[in-house]
Amino acid sequence: MSEAPFRPREKLLEKQKYFQSIHKHTYLKGPMDKITSVAIPAALAATSIFLIARGIYNMSHGIGKKE
Repeated sequence: MSEAPFRPREKLLEKQKYFQSIHKHTYLKGPMDKITSVAIPAALAATSIFLIARGIYNMSHGIGKKE
């Protein structure tokens, strides 16, 4: 016995043609892909740069030392 496919083949070919016709990078083709591949890494980078800068500032001024 064979299982029924999740999507009809026609719908799959439609989607395939749509995504192949878009002239963007592969990882930015979906509607929500900008959030996952641009916004989240940018937020992580900004947060880590802020924390590193704050740590360097605290070390250079002797703030937050446990005696």
